[in-house]
Amino acid sequence: MRDRIDDGRKVWKLTPMDLKSFDRWDDYTRARDEMFAATDSAWAPWFVARSEDKRRVRLNVISHLLKHVPYKDAPAEKVKLPKRKIGRTKAADYPFKYVAERF
Repeated sequence: MRDRIDDGRKVWKLTPMDLKSFDRWDDYTRARDEMFAATDSAWAPWFVARSEDKRRVRLNVISHLLKHVPYKDAPAEKVKLPKRKIGRTKAADYPFKYVAERF
């Protein structure tokens, strides 16, 4: 919320509803807890993902979902690569433009 007020790039995201909801944190927390208690069940459980780090939480959620999907290994034929014919073509002397590798 503070970023939306202080950062000129985000101020457009600030809505009247944001201002009204700012003081209702406890009400939202209570409603969330009541919803979890009323709707959580063994066959349709709620899971909460900590989301301080967006990249990490995405990977955790994908991993969690895949862990709950039953699957069997697909049968596959053994692959044999043919003998490779390399070294006949010299790479072009072209001034390639590369994307920066930041990570």
